[in-house]
This record gives sequence, structure tokens and C-alpha cells, in this order.
Amino acid sequence: MSDSEGTGRWRRERLARARLYLCTGLRPDLPTFLDEVMAAGVDVVQLREKRAAPADLEGAGRVFQQAAQRHDGLFIVNDDARLCVALEADGVHVGQDDMPPSEAREVVGGERLVGYSTHGIEEIDRALGEDCDYLGVGPVHATPTKEGRLPIGLEPVRHAAHVSDRPFFVTGAMSTVTAPETLAAGAHGLVVVRAITEAADPGEVVRQLVRLLASDDLSGEVGDVG
Repeated sequence: MSDSEGTGRWRRERLARARLYLCTGLRPDLPTFLDEVMAAGVDVVQLREKRAAPADLEGAGRVFQQAAQRHDGLFIVNDDARLCVALEADGVHVGQDDMPPSEAREVVGGERLVGYSTHGIEEIDRALGEDCDYLGVGPVHATPTKEGRLPIGLEPVRHAAHVSDRPFFVTGAMSTVTAPETLAAGAHGLVVVRAITEAADPGEVVRQLVRLLASDDLSGEVGDVG
């Protein structure tokens, strides 16, 4: 097995264990923030920044990549497959309005991860025929991080729990308040943004979410689709 094949297998094995996925952009305390939340239990960190200059994105990307390595986590780049390769990230996440997963795969190769956003039952079903490693499902609730996107509720989460053959992470105002019902609907994992990035104590919020995820594992609700 080549080094790249081994890395690709590790990434997919790590993805299968991942439950808590954080999207964040540039911030003044980025190195300490990422260390704090990843040490507390965040599995995946995504660099999502729409307005930064390329040089700033590259600099931030190095911080993400180093933090993920220190904490045995995954680093994902939003939208930009070429930046993903340049930063030696673990993968790229694309949306319905971005390049399709097949094109992203051509850019990043077979050893990196490709994630794909879905916003309803039909999109989930179509995505399962695409060359992607995991799905984003949502937003379950309205959120300013998905401006203009109507909430889809929990039924698509239940559907994904029954049909998905790969990990899926649920988006849309996920927090310690909304997590329990989302996990009860069968979510594999949660994508969290503001509940962590705007918290006075981000590490404590992560620890609370990790406890909810752990209790859900013990209950057998996740993945138990009958």
C-alpha cells in the first residue's frame, strides 16, 4: 500500500468516527480557538470564508491544517478544490451550486474526501449516486449562515438515516438545544457554527455537545434504522 493510499484510508476511517463538525472563518484568535475546540472534541473543522483575500485564506488554511494534525482531526476546505490541494487539506465540501462532486474529485484525487450539501429528500437520493464521501443535510432550522435557504425540518434527516450508505452531518442552527431532537431523528453527526463560534466559552459548548453525542451513542438511536 502506498503512503497516499494509507492516508486516504485513514481519512475515511476518521470520517466514519466523526460526529461533531465545525464550520468557521477567519478570526483574530484562530490558532488558540481551533486548539481549544478540537481538544474539547470537535472532529472536523471546515474553513468557510467567502470574502477573504487569497493570501489570508492560505494563511488561515495553514493554521487549520496544523491544528487538525495536532488533534488527529480532519480539515475540510469549503467550495475550493484547488485550495484544498494547495493547503494539503483532508478534503473539500461542495454545494448544489458549486462544481459537482465528480469535478471536485478530479481535482482533489481519490485519497482526499469530498463532501456534498443536500437540502431535501430528492437531493439526498441523487447525492447517493455521486462520488462523494459524506453528505451535509439541512438546514433543519433557519439560520443566517444559510441566508435565503428555507428550513427543511427533520423528515429529510429521518430519510437519510434510512437510506444513506455514508456519514451525513446535519446543519441548521445546531446547538445543545436543537441537537437532541436531531440526533433522535437519526443524524450521524452535527454541523455547528454559531453555537460554538459565538460562545463565551467555546470549549465548554463543545464538551456539552460531545456529551449529547455520547449519550446518543449509548441509546443506540444513531444508525438504528430498523
